Amino acid sequence: MRGMPHRAASLCALMVFAVLAATAGTPLAQDGAATVPGNAHAKRYGPGWECDYGYRASADACVAIVVPAHGYLSGSIYGSGWRCDRGYEAIDEGCVAITVPAHAYLTESSDDSGWKCERGYRAIDDACVAIAVPENGYLTDSAYQSGWKCERGYQAIDDACVPIIVPVNGYATDSEYGPGWNCERGYRAVGDACTAIIVPANGYLTNSAHEPGWRCERGYRAVGHTCVAVQVPANAHIDFSGDAWTCNPPYRKQRDGCAPL
Repeated sequence: MRGMPHRAASLCALMVFAVLAATAGTPLAQDGAATVPGNAHAKRYGPGWECDYGYRASADACVAIVVPAHGYLSGSIYGSGWRCDRGYEAIDEGCVAITVPAHAYLTESSDDSGWKCERGYRAIDDACVAIAVPENGYLTDSAYQSGWKCERGYQAIDDACVPIIVPVNGYATDSEYGPGWNCERGYRAVGDACTAIIVPANGYLTNSAHEPGWRCERGYRAVGHTCVAVQVPANAHIDFSGDAWTCNPPYRKQRDGCAPL
């Protein structure tokens, strides 16, 4: 029994040695946890640390993001870390008020000047200039090009809306191109007039105003300004085009007729 304290002491010494040996590789992890700088916190996932909101990493420290007057934290670790309030734009390290000219309003985008002109005005340099709408014209929703269009029956020539002279058997269109009028069905434009399309016998009007404006009925073909009947030989029929013929099987075309194979 007297030897028991010495054995206990030996066992304790062995246990202490085992604990020291088992934890020999942990001081670095403990030191890493202890080196989290001020205004930072351990990452939620994975090793390491990250700066608190409003701070950004600089070397091994977290430095406060300096937000200028009329600015606010952006929440991004990239860029300046701040943005300007609405109505201000970032210039150098500060937020400068956007100068909005008369007849303009602030926009939500920072990709342009920060303002746009009201309807009826267009941006010229740093001002909004009224769009001059001629008589018989109206404003469009676009501030580009002229910013206006002519009413129906008028066409834009230079800076004015000039009446469109519609010929007899014609009608005004809404097109900004061309003469501003079209001919009615059965007529075609020849110069500044609408001329009647002459349809030959066995022909009919088409929806095209271009030459000749008519086509021949099936079984006829156009020859000059007439429709001539297609001469179908024996053992043949009018083909899909309607103005020619093809041989019935088992015949094949030979000269102007159909011969057996």
